[in-house]
Amino acid sequence: MARKMKTMDGNEAAALASYAFTEVAAIYPITPSSVMAEHTDEWSTVGRENIFGEKVVVKEMQSEGGAAGAVHGSLAAGALTTTYTASQGLLLMIPNLYKIAGERLPGVFNVSARAVASHALSIFGDHSDVYACRQTGVCMLCESSVQEVMDLTPVAHLSAIKGRLPFINFFDGFRTSHEIQKVEEWDYKTLKSLADMKAIKNFKDEAMNPNHPDQRGSAQNPDIFFQAREASNAAYDEMPYIVEEYMNKINSKIGTDYKLFNYYGAKDAEIVIVAMGSVCETIDETIDYLRKSTKAKIGVIKVRLYRPFSREHFIKAIPSSCKILSVLDRTKEAGSIGEPLYLDVLAAIKGTKFEKVKVLSGRYGLGSKNTTPEQIAAVFKNTKKARFTIGIDDDVSLLSLKEEKPFNSTKKGTTCCKFWGLGSDGTVGANKNSIKIIGDNTKLYAQAYFDYDSKKSGGLTCSHLRFGESPIKSTYLISKADFVACHNESYI
Repeated sequence: MARKMKTMDGNEAAALASYAFTEVAAIYPITPSSVMAEHTDEWSTVGRENIFGEKVVVKEMQSEGGAAGAVHGSLAAGALTTTYTASQGLLLMIPNLYKIAGERLPGVFNVSARAVASHALSIFGDHSDVYACRQTGVCMLCESSVQEVMDLTPVAHLSAIKGRLPFINFFDGFRTSHEIQKVEEWDYKTLKSLADMKAIKNFKDEAMNPNHPDQRGSAQNPDIFFQAREASNAAYDEMPYIVEEYMNKINSKIGTDYKLFNYYGAKDAEIVIVAMGSVCETIDETIDYLRKSTKAKIGVIKVRLYRPFSREHFIKAIPSSCKILSVLDRTKEAGSIGEPLYLDVLAAIKGTKFEKVKVLSGRYGLGSKNTTPEQIAAVFKNTKKARFTIGIDDDVSLLSLKEEKPFNSTKKGTTCCKFWGLGSDGTVGANKNSIKIIGDNTKLYAQAYFDYDSKKSGGLTCSHLRFGESPIKSTYLISKADFVACHNESYI
């Protein structure tokens, strides 16, 4: 199915796909997710219709906690409801996440994953916020690029509706949420054809209604609470197959190959990285370069459905030749024996034919620390360091891997440009316009990312622009540019 091409960032892609299935959006703005809510509010104001022929009802609340409470109430009343958040905002929603999941309400929380404040505040990206929600019972779907955000956001909504469980649909804050790419967009007619209208009717029929009252939110004693809690197991056991069903339907529509765990690399790979988020794009690019230059037996498993974690589907994704699994987590769980994804992988392979495969645990990208192909190459080279970090020089606990010598893994024919400027001097806005002009008015693929600090006005900004004849997977900062412009002589 041919789709229209448009240049946009990850937030707009998520908002566009999410709007289709949303009747009510309860919002409270927080960087870097605010743009999703802004688009939803704007489209509702101008009368844009969802797949039900209605404009979305948008309600801005007094806090993220209030937004989550409104989501809970709206879902209980029978409206398909969505919100958008990140970091501390998501943490304020956790109490409601337990209730929404426990009551099996099909809400969707679109999250541009961002660091949670610890020793210091960071407005930048990692996965510490979504990992903090693991125990709530909310399903979690992850995307690695702007195109994947567009393609897979409908899977979160459709699966939530059919499986009657809420979803956190997440992607990397800033690196994906604010990265501009030329992507293929959905038309709502196609999305409507994918929706299970019978499931939607059942959800609405079971909503709170004075004409057919029922008991909810009761308090249970030790005689029955445990039994009732365990009764939800079947819903979580079924969910991976529902997600797989919708991925297959989308694959048949647009010719993709989305799976719960996608493998990329050599069929006889011996060293395999396990990761999720935008780093997967960089890993893909690194694999292509290393396999071409050294015939390396390497690969990557990209985690799409993080919760419920399907052991069956994960094991199927591992090449039978695998000897080492290097798991990359974009968080630090202080005091834990290992980071969350690493522990999931250990549990998944226990008792299988891969039980004796060596599993290594690495941290990367905290607070938007740049992750380069040279660092990924170091991960593939590492076979001994059981715990490691990349992207930093760790002279305290000595966990860091030394990155490989610089190499250019960007596809030939890709032009790279860097524009240095001051915050609020118009450089970023001008470059956003430039990349959209290139993307929307030529046959070239385009990518733009904006590296700036939290000083806002007066801070240093650098716009990283790439364009070429094929899709761009370079989700890292440009180190060698074909063109450089400095808007302040002191930078030269």
